[in-house]
Formats: sequence, structure tokens, C-alpha cells
Amino acid sequence: MADDRFHVYDTTLRDGAQQEGLNLTVADKLAVARHLDGLGVGFIEGGWPGANPKDTEFFRLARTELDLKHAQLAAFGATRRAGVQAADDPLVAALRESGAPVVTLVAKSHDRHVELALRTTLQENLAMIRDTVSHLRAEGQRVFLDAEHFFDGYRSNPAYALEVVRTAAEAGADVIALCDTNGGMLPDELAEIVQEAVRTSARVGIHCHDDTGCAVANTLAAVKAGATHVQGCANGYGERSGNANLFTVVANLQLKRGFDLVPEQSLADMTRIAHAITEVTNVTPNSHAPYVGASAFAHKAGLHASAIKVDPNLYQHIDPAQVGNDMRMLVSDMAGRASVELKGRELGYELTPEHTKALVERVKDLESQGFTFEAADASFELLLRDTVEGERKRHFEVESWRVIVERTKGGELVSEATVKLHAKGERIVATGEGNGPVNALDKAVRLALERLYPELAKLALVDYKVRILEGAHGTDAVTRVLITSSDDTADWATVGVAENIIDASWQALEQAVTYGLLRAGHDC
Repeated sequence: MADDRFHVYDTTLRDGAQQEGLNLTVADKLAVARHLDGLGVGFIEGGWPGANPKDTEFFRLARTELDLKHAQLAAFGATRRAGVQAADDPLVAALRESGAPVVTLVAKSHDRHVELALRTTLQENLAMIRDTVSHLRAEGQRVFLDAEHFFDGYRSNPAYALEVVRTAAEAGADVIALCDTNGGMLPDELAEIVQEAVRTSARVGIHCHDDTGCAVANTLAAVKAGATHVQGCANGYGERSGNANLFTVVANLQLKRGFDLVPEQSLADMTRIAHAITEVTNVTPNSHAPYVGASAFAHKAGLHASAIKVDPNLYQHIDPAQVGNDMRMLVSDMAGRASVELKGRELGYELTPEHTKALVERVKDLESQGFTFEAADASFELLLRDTVEGERKRHFEVESWRVIVERTKGGELVSEATVKLHAKGERIVATGEGNGPVNALDKAVRLALERLYPELAKLALVDYKVRILEGAHGTDAVTRVLITSSDDTADWATVGVAENIIDASWQALEQAVTYGLLRAGHDC
């Protein structure tokens, strides 16, 4: 298990699952727990058994289906109700019977919340904390306490907020996590209050929400002030603006502050784990997320590229490989020679000065027309090949294509596309039907070419984006289409621009098929 001197505590399965639009099944929760254990976190909060049937089932299945190598499971719940003994409270019993070695209790530390939300006295709230912590400790479980609304409570009544910390520690709670529940704190004031809590001699943790955009900064400030237990969520999930992003917190503490929190090989797997969790949660990854985002080490400006060509560390705060990410060069109208040279090298080409100059000019010209290559690496690689090889080479030649959209008598819309191609000495005519013009064209092209290129059976169009470009209006506007394709092993993006949306789509689709055939090993 992880070193007990400093805790990394994940609450994705409980607090993170409160994010709008995020709904985890029990199987999802088990899958996410395995990924988090692979990262090497010390504790995984599984949910609230007894209060939520799904969480009760999770803890039941976890006993046989989770073989955790690094983490311990924590069951979340509340202190006993007012006027009831902890031993007699059914929700406390559910925590006791969850099988989790650790229980995290939430308790009010804000005097107004005690009186208005719990509708009890300040002294009874302290008794509820003391009784529940000591009861669970006597039953053999380790107890952490989340002091809810601690910072707002400290502002309202500092003596009482600190008394909650003392009471929990004296009753046997190993950690009292100070919660910025409303997410409204800023680092300097938060650090001062954490220092006051540390002076009680209790072991202090930190739990921050991101409503001011400071959750990670607040967490780091709390650690500097003496907290030895950090809570957060994978990818910053959570209600409202989310929780402290646990990946960012761990990377910052380990790489910037020298903390030994997770195994080095696990840290190097962080980007993969972050993206794997997004697949389970079905939440689009934040490409600009620190450390693990696809754009975290992406460079676009020509000035940056010139410096990176000399030394990558001049414009990167760490080696991306430390967190399993990669440096990427983006080619755009901002690109200079260095950007294009580095991007060519990334793609396996050593460009001559003449090729570089011609390619830079071509990129700038095309982007002035509306093309974008920073989001369409495959289109850029095809453009690079055309520049290096001196002529346009493709696997097939297009004679013509057409699309018909028909509304049937029953009201159904049907699209039919016909393509006429020349490939490997043959003239091929094929027709495909689809639920839209682009889908019909996609089917027609693959129907025409699959006999000659069987690998196209694996090709799939997985994303399609349309943007109306500036400088034009209404239905006469110039349209940019980005298509993302996949062959089960990788994705690639291509771009088309035209006044006609179908023409722009065809350009991107033709490039997507060509690039897919190159990936399959077919020369033009």
C-alpha cells in the first residue's frame, strides 16, 4: 500500500460522479477504480453505501472483483443523526458492514449549517462526531473526517470550526480533511486558515472545489501550510466547476515539489489513464488539461518552434514523457520554417530548405482560404508528400461524383451517392445510400474500392465537424469541414474547404481514404 506519511485520496466515484451529465454504472465504477489503482493512489472513495443502492452494490462486488495493488477503498457517509446512538443508526451500520477498511465521515463544521441544515445544537453536532468516530474505530475501521464548509465556517466562527477538528482527532479520526465545499477560497487566505488547523495537532487534509478556478492552487497552498492528505477527482470531475484535478495535483507535487507519491512508471502512464477514464465516463477529454491534455505540449507559434528546434526544454516546463504525453508541432499560418521542419521530422521526413520554403508558402496560402492544418495532421502530411514528391499522387482518380437527397412519400429522407473512379487500371462506378449526403458518399467510395483495397472495410468515419468561416453570410458562406477517421488502431483528421458543404466534405473524405490506404502500406 501507499506510504502513509502522505495520502493521495481520490473521490471520483463519489464527488466526481456528481458532475452534470456524468452517470456511472457499477461496472463503470469498478473500471475507474482499477485505473486509479494503476496510477498508484492511496485511497479510492467508492461512494455512500446504505444511502445509494448503486454504491451498496459497488462495495459488495468490490470484495471479489477488485484486486487492488496500491489503493484502499474508503466508504463515504455521515455522522449519526441527532439524538440517536451511532451503534443504532442504520446508515452508520451500512458503513460498518461495507467491508471498506476506511470510512470517511462528512460532518458540519460551519455553525450556521449545524443550526439551519442539521437543525441541532452546536454541542450535539460535536457529540455526533465524537460518537460516530469512536464507534467505527472500535469496530476496527480507520476513520477520516471531511469537515464540510470548513473555511466558510472558520470565517463565521473560528473557535467552533477548530473545535470540530479537535473533537474528531481526539475521538480517533486519523485525518480531518478541511473542505472548501463552496469552492470560493483563494490560496493566500486558505493557507493561513490551514495553518491554524495544523496548530491543533490534528493531522490535516484538504478537499477543494474549483469555483474560483483555484482548486489545484489551493490544494498546493494547503500542502505547503502543513496538510498531508490531498483529495481530488480524475480530470477535475465534480459538480458545478468541478473538484481539484487529482492528476494535476499529483504531477505538481511529485515533479515540482519532490514528493514521492506514486511509482515513477505509474506517473509515466498518467496520460493514458486520464484518457482511459474519459472513455469510461463518456466525457470528452479536455485537450488543454495540464500535463495530460492533447494540447499540453503542443506548439504552434513559429518563435516557439525556432527555440524548440535548439532545445525542447526552452518552451516546455517538463519532459512530456514523464507523464506519458508527447510534444506536438502544430502547423498553421503562424508557422515558420522551424515549425514545418520539426513537424516534417515528427512525420519521418527530412525536408530540404527548398521543400521547407515551398511548404510554408503553401500552408499560409491555404490557411488564408480557410484551411486549418493544426487540427488536420493527415491533410498536412499529404500536402507534405505532394511537396516532396513534386506531384499529386493518390491511390485513385476521381472522374465524378454526385449526391441526391430524396424525401420519400412516407416522409423518410434518403441520400444516394454515385462515384466514378479510376484505380489500378479499372474504371469503377459505385452507388451508396446513407442517412445523409456525406454518409452516402463514404459508403459509395468504400464500396467502389474495397475489392481492390480490402483494408478499407476497417475504415470508419468517427467525427464530422462543420464551421461557417468568417467573411461570408448565410447559405453563400464558405464552409470548412473536418473529418476524423479511424482504422481501429489510430485516428486521423482531414480538412476540406469550399463554398459547397458537400464539396468540402468530399475533399476531406477523399483525403481520409487516401491516408488510410497509406497507413495500410499501399503506395500511391
